[in-house]
Amino acid sequence: MALASVPEPLEEDSGDERPKWDNKVQYLLSCIGFAVGLGNIWRFPYLCQTYGGGAFLIPYFIALVFEGIPLFQIELAIGQRLRRGSIGVWTAISPYLGGVGLGCFTVSFLVSLYYNTILTWVLWYFLNSFQYPLPWTTCPVDLNRTGFVKECQDSSVVTYFWYRQTLNVTADITHTGTVHWPILVCLATCWVIVYLCVSRGIESSGKVIYFTALFPYLVLTIFLIRGLTLPGAMDGLTYLFTPNVQILQNPKVWLDAATQIFFSLSLAFGGHIAYSSYNPPRNDCEKDAVIIALVNSMTSLYASIAIFSVIGFKATNDYGHCVDRNILSLINTFDLPDQSVSRDEYPTVLMHLTTTQPARVAQLHLQSCSLEDFLDKSASGTGLAFIIFTEAILHMPGAPAWAVLFFGMLFSLGLSTMFGNMEGVITPLLDLGILPRSVPKEIVTGVACLLCFLLALCFTLQSGSYWVEILDNYIASMNLLIVAFFEVIGVVYVYGMQRFCDDVEWMTGRRPGLYWQVMWKVISPLMLLAVLIAYIALLVQKPLSYNAWNPQYEQFPSKQEKLYPGWIHVICMLLSFVPSLYVPAIALVQLVNRRRRKWQDTCSQLQDGHTC
Repeated sequence: MALASVPEPLEEDSGDERPKWDNKVQYLLSCIGFAVGLGNIWRFPYLCQTYGGGAFLIPYFIALVFEGIPLFQIELAIGQRLRRGSIGVWTAISPYLGGVGLGCFTVSFLVSLYYNTILTWVLWYFLNSFQYPLPWTTCPVDLNRTGFVKECQDSSVVTYFWYRQTLNVTADITHTGTVHWPILVCLATCWVIVYLCVSRGIESSGKVIYFTALFPYLVLTIFLIRGLTLPGAMDGLTYLFTPNVQILQNPKVWLDAATQIFFSLSLAFGGHIAYSSYNPPRNDCEKDAVIIALVNSMTSLYASIAIFSVIGFKATNDYGHCVDRNILSLINTFDLPDQSVSRDEYPTVLMHLTTTQPARVAQLHLQSCSLEDFLDKSASGTGLAFIIFTEAILHMPGAPAWAVLFFGMLFSLGLSTMFGNMEGVITPLLDLGILPRSVPKEIVTGVACLLCFLLALCFTLQSGSYWVEILDNYIASMNLLIVAFFEVIGVVYVYGMQRFCDDVEWMTGRRPGLYWQVMWKVISPLMLLAVLIAYIALLVQKPLSYNAWNPQYEQFPSKQEKLYPGWIHVICMLLSFVPSLYVPAIALVQLVNRRRRKWQDTCSQLQDGHTC
């Protein structure tokens, strides 16, 4: 492959007009804000709880050391060295790698569409939290005002508020439904907020990041202190971190650990390349990579402790209500004195009655009350944020205040991530010079945000949440793994390991040691390839299905599993591969152009006068 002309080492004062960070703290907070997102709050704790508690940390930190940090260092170093966005960086390394930058750009653009829709739901909950009581406290009355809405009674008030009042979801993805106007207004508001924050690039987002990056840590600390004082908190933390080493024999544990590290650091989106391009040429990017990666992982652990202390409280509370209902049934059936059976005495009394009068006890159909069963009712993603944790907040004194804090924290986390996503979109557009430099950055950003808003309108339909789930499941995973693999190959084997190490030494004052070189040259690309193959194998085995909220389903409130229709299968496959197809497509175009130029040069040298 032919290399493009890559600039020689930059002087301290390069004289270019590229924006610069006000200070090092601003840069670090921006990278941390981009990396630390909603997944740290609602996916990492779920994975820990699902995969053997503390045992999951073993593959997690192995993936961090052998995959996450080395790839992160490549992105920060190459962006800082070449001082361009994602497309410009990879085109400068080699025109054949231009598709890597286009892949980053496309994924960032598409992820921004649905990610800001999730922030729309968060904003809706945040605005509804300024009420007492909270609107998801009781079921609404029916049209006849003779009782409560049946759908709410058959499920729960929290799930009803989420699926009906927030999403107003249809029972099938093929039933588009109508626009849900409150969500449309919130979506427009979110894009206006994003625009105001990123309109001038890091010059504006860099000011806001001091709040959006630090506020979540304040809220997590408040929740941690409050959570640890709640009854059942220790049960939740014990359940979360009790190690089950046997589960490490399951290959899916290692796959999920590797992908969690990869996506948690926001690798291959192009945002970190753009951020680092605004650094001084002689910045210690190696130390930055280690600091940001460790802060990101420690934040996941910190959030897990805060979240599961509250989840433990909720489980203990639900367990107590379950036991109370059973006690009431025993008291009424066996004519026992009121309050004669406490929760602590319930197991002994039940065993005695089961032994002496088994037939009567069997007729009661008592609920099975187990604290571990209630702790098992955890979830990841929107299920944790909008159902499980939202219900837990209801049981806390001063519930509206806790709801405001929680959803304010989620909005702040998501907003910081959106800054990085949009930077991965805007910076390449400006670097490519598609528009004249006379066009203000505010106009370019405004057009990009407006286009994103218009394309995201489909998510405000009643079937919109199903499409958010499709994009979340299929747009990023495969494409980012492929793009990251070619990033490593591009730097190590096209740009050249020796040349890259020289650049890092010039920038940091230290030559990369044996660890970095072995990771970049062998371990990291092999791990990426293994994760990619395992992910594809898992994707092929898994049926393309979704869970629909259908009040007419005979097992309602359980969600009905449905297979996607054929045309949606095609969309899922296109989303999974099309952005990464830019890599071979651009390389092929460059090869064809090179051959054509070579042929034209040959023709021009002919002296016989014949037309080629």
